[in-house]
Amino acid sequence: MSVPGSWYLALSAVLFAMGALGVLVRRNVLIMFMCVELMLNAANLAFVTFARMLDDIGGEVLVFFVLVVAAAEVVVGLGIVVAIYRRRRSVVADDLRAMRG
Repeated sequence: MSVPGSWYLALSAVLFAMGALGVLVRRNVLIMFMCVELMLNAANLAFVTFARMLDDIGGEVLVFFVLVVAAAEVVVGLGIVVAIYRRRRSVVADDLRAMRG
């Protein structure tokens, strides 16, 4: 008894929508990063689902590249957030406009 691929795609769409809504609504930069990670994981779920449905390994290979990009985004993004927090004691996205050169 296997779960149909359409259910995985529906779950992926719901997760992606939740992440996109979180990025648009929330102002805390850490929450925004978590929402971006949720969107990337939703895309990974869709890639793996399509790879399974089409019996092709290409989607699973693409997931590894997305994971590498997500890891790099976390390292660079959290480094910037920690540097901003040390200077301003706040990580609200509206306050970051003052950082423009």
